[in-house]
Amino acid sequence: MAQDAGRGSGAPRRKVSTLPANFSGAALTRLGEQASQRAEQVNGELAALTYGALVRQLVVDYEDPGEVNVQLERLGYNIGLRLADDFLARSGAPPCRRFVETSEVIARVAFRMYLGVSARVASVAEDGSAYSVVFEENPLADFVEMPTALRDQLWFSNLLCGAIRGALEMVQYVVSVSFVRDVLRGDAYNEIRVALREQRYERAPPDEEL
Repeated sequence: MAQDAGRGSGAPRRKVSTLPANFSGAALTRLGEQASQRAEQVNGELAALTYGALVRQLVVDYEDPGEVNVQLERLGYNIGLRLADDFLARSGAPPCRRFVETSEVIARVAFRMYLGVSARVASVAEDGSAYSVVFEENPLADFVEMPTALRDQLWFSNLLCGAIRGALEMVQYVVSVSFVRDVLRGDAYNEIRVALREQRYERAPPDEEL
C-alpha cells in the first residue's frame, strides 16, 4: 500500500520500490551531481529575483491567484517541452522503461541539474502510477514572503509543475502535476504530486509513408 504523506512535522517516508540496478539512489545522485557541474551556472539570487518579479507582474495583471497558477503552469509546460531534449542529451540518465522510473530521475538528477537542490521520492502508488517529489529547498522561493491574502490561493512555484508535465509529455507520458505542500504556505517541506493519465506509444508510419 502506498505510504500516506500526512501533515506531520517531518517529510513522508519513501515507499520501497523495485527499480533496475542502474536506477539506484546512489547512482542517480552521482549523475545529478555530475550533470549539475556540467550545466551552465546561473546566479541563484538573480534567478530567484527575476522569477519573483514575473510572479508579481502576473498577480498585478490577472488579479486572480487561480489564473496566475494557470499561467505559471503554462509557462513551465513550454519550458519543459524544450528542456526534455537538453536533459536527455546532457544528463547521462538511463532510459525509463516504466513510468515509476521517472520518479527517481526527476528527483535525483533533474532537480539537481536545473535547480541545484536535492529531492527525493515519496508516496509511490502501489501500481506505480503516481508519486511525490519532496524537497526542502526551493531556489525559486528565496527572498519571498507570501502576502496573507495570497497564501492559501497562490502556488508560487507552479512553474515547476508545468515543467515536469511538459518534459514527461515529450517522452510519451501524459501526466497531471500539482503542488500538494509548499513551505511558503507554512508546510514543513515542498511536495509535488505526479500522476500518470496516459502513456502514449510511438506508432510506425503506414507502409506508403515508409
